[in-house]
Amino acid sequence: MKILVTGAVGFIGSHTAERLHSLGHEVIGLDNFNNYYSLELKNLNAKVLTEKGITVLKKDLRDVNFAEDLAKDINYIFHFAAQPGISQSSTFEDYFENNIIATKNLVDYALQCKDLKLFVNIGTSSIYGLEATFPEDEAPKPASYYGVTKLAAEQLVLQKSREQQMNACSLRLYSVIGPRERPEKMYTKLIDLGLKGEAFPLFDGSDKHLRSFTYVDDIVDGVVSVIGNESKVNGEIINLGTEVEHTTKEGIEAVEQVIGESITLNIIPKRPGDQSRTKANIDKARRLLNYNPKTTLLEAVKKQVEWYKANF
Repeated sequence: MKILVTGAVGFIGSHTAERLHSLGHEVIGLDNFNNYYSLELKNLNAKVLTEKGITVLKKDLRDVNFAEDLAKDINYIFHFAAQPGISQSSTFEDYFENNIIATKNLVDYALQCKDLKLFVNIGTSSIYGLEATFPEDEAPKPASYYGVTKLAAEQLVLQKSREQQMNACSLRLYSVIGPRERPEKMYTKLIDLGLKGEAFPLFDGSDKHLRSFTYVDDIVDGVVSVIGNESKVNGEIINLGTEVEHTTKEGIEAVEQVIGESITLNIIPKRPGDQSRTKANIDKARRLLNYNPKTTLLEAVKKQVEWYKANF
């Protein structure tokens, strides 16, 4: 199959592109290589992909003409590209343009792909709101620009399924961790500062937050399992993550155990819109996709530390 992956040099997108290639598919990766986070990391990911024979193209989905020279014989689209996370440095316009306008432009391109079997939107547990412990039919209550615009992007994609213009689904991911995680995310920053002996900035009260910390390979298992299951997933929203909860404090302790160092904490003011609890309800994923994440938190942290030490 010929598969397009957007956000292909990002964290989860790069792992997915790699997995799809290993399964024998022809993979074309798109990324705009913006400077929201380390271009060094993005270029490292791009190098890994291109060395494996995956085509990586610099494209900005916000450009209405981004697909002028792209082939139209694509069979699957996996849409990871987005303005991620909750960041005080990102404006509403950043989220609006990268999550809504970009998705609309990609949908317009997808409708030109006559052999398209499925458009897979990558959503987020942030769509649920400050607590994300619900099944997929729960009313969304996003509490951040990120959650609001990702909900809108999800509905832009699913609208076309409801209109029977293309097959589409949306996968809502939960607290993904592992190698290639963005530098500002919790585990990469914990590992980096812990190895350097520097203090980790911890949002006040967040040590008690509960998270479904899910290893990236377990997430990718679920993402790629939609292939061949188009009739089951068309029009559906599906949660992907682990049912096992850990506090942020337990996450910090896991990193300390693996690196063999105590990490000093610098308590900083709370972050607006931060979720207090995420626990993936994956009953639907189990039923439709036979989804079964297995990697423990400690195993995931060990793999992430190994990757970090090997590359940085």
